[in-house]
Amino acid sequence: MIQAFKDFSAKNDAYQTALYISKHSGIVDLFKAEGTPEAEARMENITSLLDGIQEFVEDDELNINEEFSTDKSLAKFLQSISLMTDADDDKTDVDTITLMSVHAAKGLEFKSVFVTGLEENLFPSYQSLSTPDQIDEERRLFYVAITRAEIYLVLTYANSRYQFGQMRFNDASRFIEEISEENIDAITSISREESKPAFGEPKLLGSFKKQLAAPKIDPSQFKPSPPESIKTGQKVLHLKFGEGEVTHIDERQVATIVFPHATDSKEKRIVLQFAKLQIIG
Repeated sequence: MIQAFKDFSAKNDAYQTALYISKHSGIVDLFKAEGTPEAEARMENITSLLDGIQEFVEDDELNINEEFSTDKSLAKFLQSISLMTDADDDKTDVDTITLMSVHAAKGLEFKSVFVTGLEENLFPSYQSLSTPDQIDEERRLFYVAITRAEIYLVLTYANSRYQFGQMRFNDASRFIEEISEENIDAITSISREESKPAFGEPKLLGSFKKQLAAPKIDPSQFKPSPPESIKTGQKVLHLKFGEGEVTHIDERQVATIVFPHATDSKEKRIVLQFAKLQIIG
């Protein structure tokens, strides 16, 4: 078994190796057979870990001053996690961030609170969408989350994220749109139904302008072109950033591409070896 794993990991990337471990270790079947809420939570943790590894493997963007590497092995992933953990252990700075679930935040208060992952099928979760009672329970949890803030409250959601090993495009949570306009100090307007109720006094800062997001792409219709066929001047399609134009390709086969719909920096450096780009013009 150990030798089989070594042979498999030597030929495959971090995601395939982690998937191999989760299947052949029997841990997934064990939690499924247990069928308790605790086992289900552990299953979700495994899924989140696999999604994180998948994102590491498929990350084709090279940041400024980032070391160029083609190593996508599980060992490289664990090394990157170890480096982040070491940074977290640095206690030289007084200011710290407390990361916790909404359940764990009950009874606590903080000067600033960031509520993340406010997307349909995530918060509220897809499991709660079947009955009004479950939706109401998650709405109460959302109320708990936003009332933990003494001064500053930031609500965020991702236009796209990896879920179950696939890139998913989710809409913003209904809970954001249920906040009445008079309780929001936003840079841009938020799409809402006027009849939905409000949540009290806190003022929310931020922009939820959906049209800034890259157009949603159906992964089933997306057909990546061979990396060697990508040339300067071409129009390409990227699952995460949308349409873009290749402006430069260096000797390492790192392409500079301008994505007009990107919500942060419009210019991205994409490693063609790992890129999934579809030539469209």
